[in-house]
Amino acid sequence: MTIQTGQDTAKTRRDLTVNGKTFAYYSIPAAEKAGLGDFSKLPIALKVVLENMLRFEDGKTVHVDDIKAFSDWAANGGKTNREIAYRPARVLMQDFTGVPAVVDLAAMRDGIVALGGDAQMINPLNPVDLVIDHSVMIDEYGNPRAFQMNVDREYERNMERYVFLKWGQKAFNNFRVVPPGTGICHQVNLEYLAKTVWSDKDQDGVDVAYPDTLVGTDSHTTMVNGVSVLGWGVGGIEAEAAMLGQPISMLIPEVVGFKLTGAMPEGTTATDLVLKVVELLRARGVVGKFVEFYGDGLDNVPLADRATIGNMAPEYGATCGFFPIDAETLRYLTQTGRDEETVALVEAYAKANGMWREPGYEPVYTDTLGLDMSTVVPAISGPKRPQDHIPLTNASSAFAAYIAGERKGVKAPEKQKDRWEDEGGQPAPRDIPGDIGHHRRGFVVGVNGEDPYQLHDGSIVIASITSCTNTSNPYVMIGAGLVARKARALGLMPKPWVKTSLAPGSQVVSAYLEAAGLQEDLDALGFNLVGYGCTTCIGNSGPLDPAISQAISDNDLIGVSVLSGNRNFEGRISPDCRANYLASPPLVVAYSLIGDMNIDIAKDPLGQDQDGNDVYLKDLWPSSSEIAALVEKTVTREAFQSKYADVFKGDEKWQAVETPDSQTYDWPVSSTYVQNPPYFQGMSKDPGVISDVKEARVLAILGDMITTDHISPAGSFTDTTPAGQYLTERQVAPREFNSYGSRRGNHEVMMRGTFANIRIKNEMLEGVEGGYTVGPDGKQAAIFDAAMAWQDQGTPLVIFAGEQYGAGSSRDWAAKGTALLGVKAVIAESFERIHRSNLVGMGVIPFEFMNGDTRKSLGLKGDETISITGLEGDIKPQSEVPCTITYADGKVKEITLKSRIDTAVEIEYIENGGVLHYVLRNLAKSA
Repeated sequence: MTIQTGQDTAKTRRDLTVNGKTFAYYSIPAAEKAGLGDFSKLPIALKVVLENMLRFEDGKTVHVDDIKAFSDWAANGGKTNREIAYRPARVLMQDFTGVPAVVDLAAMRDGIVALGGDAQMINPLNPVDLVIDHSVMIDEYGNPRAFQMNVDREYERNMERYVFLKWGQKAFNNFRVVPPGTGICHQVNLEYLAKTVWSDKDQDGVDVAYPDTLVGTDSHTTMVNGVSVLGWGVGGIEAEAAMLGQPISMLIPEVVGFKLTGAMPEGTTATDLVLKVVELLRARGVVGKFVEFYGDGLDNVPLADRATIGNMAPEYGATCGFFPIDAETLRYLTQTGRDEETVALVEAYAKANGMWREPGYEPVYTDTLGLDMSTVVPAISGPKRPQDHIPLTNASSAFAAYIAGERKGVKAPEKQKDRWEDEGGQPAPRDIPGDIGHHRRGFVVGVNGEDPYQLHDGSIVIASITSCTNTSNPYVMIGAGLVARKARALGLMPKPWVKTSLAPGSQVVSAYLEAAGLQEDLDALGFNLVGYGCTTCIGNSGPLDPAISQAISDNDLIGVSVLSGNRNFEGRISPDCRANYLASPPLVVAYSLIGDMNIDIAKDPLGQDQDGNDVYLKDLWPSSSEIAALVEKTVTREAFQSKYADVFKGDEKWQAVETPDSQTYDWPVSSTYVQNPPYFQGMSKDPGVISDVKEARVLAILGDMITTDHISPAGSFTDTTPAGQYLTERQVAPREFNSYGSRRGNHEVMMRGTFANIRIKNEMLEGVEGGYTVGPDGKQAAIFDAAMAWQDQGTPLVIFAGEQYGAGSSRDWAAKGTALLGVKAVIAESFERIHRSNLVGMGVIPFEFMNGDTRKSLGLKGDETISITGLEGDIKPQSEVPCTITYADGKVKEITLKSRIDTAVEIEYIENGGVLHYVLRNLAKSA
């Protein structure tokens, strides 16, 4: 990117000489001396944003008053309503979100040509890296062939997408693709792409140093906060605007300080720490806020653990979870292969510009809370939300309580009734060994030549070491390997109904597991390498054995997954797993050995050794010193340098992918993966106006914590769904359906997948799960079919919801799909940050209830007619507007809603029909 030189802030520019090389930089201490304010008490995370204002101050998009507002922020106890225009240095993507983003850019090239411009006007102005990590699926597992067979299958399924992405790499400037099989985007970013302090030339050819910042099209972009890089997840829509030079409009955020003291006790892991942090911060409420970690306890938190905590910022609801630069940052940068010049620049710049964590560092925060890490205990989280923290000693009893709630009043399927209830309707213990409680069911199955065994509520059918959160951390990965080694030595094996898998975040993980001799032990227990990428945690867990899947389905069993991921939302992991638990990698291995959530893993035996002696968790658990010794020995600078030497080259399969050579994309008519979206077709050069919502009908009434997985699922789907029917009509066999996530380049599939999660509950229908609603004819229908029927009548639609609407992934299709279904407004009690922004970016207006109103207090059933006025004319950010509800019986009620169009530029986005339309029109005008 080209470094801007501020007008009024040019006098804050200073020189910094590092190892004989001189860099210019924008000095915060110099800004104080220039009378722009007192910034000494700002959190370091906010100093990074302040530096951005100094560097880009131009009197137009960034003003001197924006800079002074940071001083006011500190003086006012960490609060201000000042809107600023922030420009991140770069953009990170993965393929699930990256394909639709590149589709949009390709469509914008068509659009700019139609408006009389040049296709080359659509090019990323900031560097963009796209890592293909979301497409590998666990079809094969538990054997040495698994990795290669899954890679082969990945290419078979996704060749259309890969051809398109390789075309994008060739057609667009500043756009690089990291090929499949390399690693997870956040780990590649943490271990290789990130620099902590960046440098580039300004318009005069002078090297300028500045903080490394980014936005990413995956919510877990925040992982890089662990290495002191300010980054967070945005929707693909917002990322595309950032690529094209559009600043991110935001309020100067509140910053919550999280003070860490003490040290982790023996036997605990970074996973236990982060699950506790998630619980505490969710309870405090940090949505839309920065969280900065500080305190002397940071001296006891290695960078891999910091990255784990930063990674789960979306789970605790924060924009980011930032760690300041200190000696540990430098150690990690050196260990992971960054050159000496980069490391020296990071240290010198941080110390010169007030971004180095000194002893006793305690700035002004909007709010604070803390944690004595010595109180952390081994834990899991689940069965449906990451914040539902469960100490390991309570795991089985908490599961029993969950089952009791799920089974209350539930009758067994008639054809299996005699297997789990006696004639009096009581559970039948003869079918299930042990104490079965009140609500478990059992069914005998046999798989792959195994002796018959029983599945019941609580059978663990997936145990997966997966995701960016934990597989980036050598302490927990080495720990998992040591648990496997000890279990193998004692003759313990996973239960035969457990699907085991290992999907590391990067090839470096395999290097140190192999160097430690631990991969052999993991292989012996069925934790063979299945691929490098996001697998189970995004729903790419692959199918279970058909007999197991059938037993779960026929008996309506509550199957369980245990995974080392960050998300366990309903319907996300596997259609066969209703209860999903987050756990550390060592615990994933341990749970595979018992295969049952009903067993108390903390005190009951996991099995017997060769001599018939009981083996307990404590017998397998490695000591901190064991783990540390192997990490020190096997996690080397040379391993990182070797594995990342040819990061963009790819294997022979990637090199063989042939792509067209053209500025605009020749959209294949027959493609079911990539289609030209309708957003810019027939678009005029002039924006429209914001219109009132008149006589809209209700598409869905949804509850609390509706996630973007509920709105736009990423996983598999069947041939009975609207998306499956669409593909079937185009002669695509169910085996080739792949997943919603892989088909995000095709709006026809994604429209049909909107609100299609198998666990979503529309309160317009009683006792119905899945993507259904009431159509214009008053009958139950798929949401897509009903929305199209309403569109045929020219009727606008609204959605009602509860609290934390849009939590979870930075999934642009959750907003795109909503817009394409004809929804004009979403009315909720509260919104998560990214999804609110994405809705605005697609021209859908988010509204919040006021004055204590909720969907329940208003008695909404879904047969009402909704009108929202006060939008036309001179609407202001966060305006309060009237909403008229006309009930089916003719009763009329007027309430007040708060518009969540939060900033002035967002009003322009809505006027244009979305942020990309806004950018495209401005580019056309400049042409």
